[in-house]
Amino acid sequence: MALSLAGCGSDKSGESNSLKQAGTTTTARTLSPVASSAPAAAPIQPPANAPTSATAAKKTAAPAGAATTCGDFRDLTDDAERQVIDQVLAANPGSFLDGSPNVALGTAKLACLATAYANTPVAVAIRVAPK
Repeated sequence: MALSLAGCGSDKSGESNSLKQAGTTTTARTLSPVASSAPAAAPIQPPANAPTSATAAKKTAAPAGAATTCGDFRDLTDDAERQVIDQVLAANPGSFLDGSPNVALGTAKLACLATAYANTPVAVAIRVAPK
C-alpha cells in the first residue's frame, strides 16, 4: 500500500521533481591509490649477537628428574616436560595438583617462564613441594 501511495503525488513543477530524483540517485565513485612520497623503510636486521639457528634443540630427557629446575624445564621437549611433571607429582603425593597432570604441566609452563625461577625446582615453582 505504501508503494501505491508514493506514486500518486501530483507533479507541480519539473524543477522540484528533478530535485527529488537527484536525491534518490546514487553515483559510483572510483578510488585511486595515493602515491606516498615517504621513502621505503629499510629492512630490520637482527642484532649482531643473535643466535644463528632459528630454534635451539630441545632436550629429550630431564637431567635431574623430579628435581629439574625451571631453567632446564624450558629446554625440554613436550614429552620430556610431561615426564618431569609425572615424576614431580609422584615424588609429592597428596599435593593439590595430585591427579591433575595437565593442570600441573600448564602451571609449570607458566611459572617457569619467569626468569626469577630459572634456578628454582619445578616442584617448588608450581607449589607442590616446600622451598
